[in-house]
Amino acid sequence: MIFIVVKFNVLDSHRDGWLDLTRDFTEATRAEPGNLWYDWFHSVDNPNEFVIVEAFRDAQAGKDHVTSEHFRRGMDAMRPALRETPRIINTEVPGVEWSRMGELEVTG
Repeated sequence: MIFIVVKFNVLDSHRDGWLDLTRDFTEATRAEPGNLWYDWFHSVDNPNEFVIVEAFRDAQAGKDHVTSEHFRRGMDAMRPALRETPRIINTEVPGVEWSRMGELEVTG
């Protein structure tokens, strides 16, 4: 799978509306046939930082994502709300789902 984490540092004026601003993009991405998940998180240390954790079944699904019309519209919508260029990790990982964390196995 293609595993991606992106950190977005948004302007103060867009912090409260960020999830609304990205809602159409989020929903369209989640509806893509090759999307495995697309989840937003909000930093507990920086109120202006939002993090997306997403995965696509394979490289072709990732390419289809970044060449889609909703991707272009989403980037256009997000750009004016950003304080700086987002930071990204994009890598290929074996499998297509989350593994269990053995160090915190819950039994019983």
